[in-house]
Amino acid sequence: MESVVNFLKEAGTYYLATVDGDQPRVRPFGTANVFEGKLYIQTGKVKDVSKQLHANPKAEVCAFKDGEWIRISGELIEDDRVEARRAMLEAYPSLQGMYKEDDGNTEVLYFKDATATFYSFTSAPRTVKF
Repeated sequence: MESVVNFLKEAGTYYLATVDGDQPRVRPFGTANVFEGKLYIQTGKVKDVSKQLHANPKAEVCAFKDGEWIRISGELIEDDRVEARRAMLEAYPSLQGMYKEDDGNTEVLYFKDATATFYSFTSAPRTVKF
């Protein structure tokens, strides 16, 4: 999983796809943090993405850098513990101006039953499950 997190961090921006009824929704994200051996992302509970993930936790992430890309699919599950939110905010201090660990809005979610596949035009795909 370390190679997955490193790729996301080096890419800087990745795109998270969710489902809103029968409509796919994609938006840019930038948080990727490992806490207690799980890959976490962060959002706000007031955002549509949060509502979509609670209705259907299936999600996919895609990121591209240096001629390679990664796709991660799985379920994003909320972790409502303050320790998980704190770890994310400590990993991304720039978020602390908008989010607090106990503000009732900050939400962190971890990937469950995830499959990450690395692709390029010059080598065979490589898959990591976590």
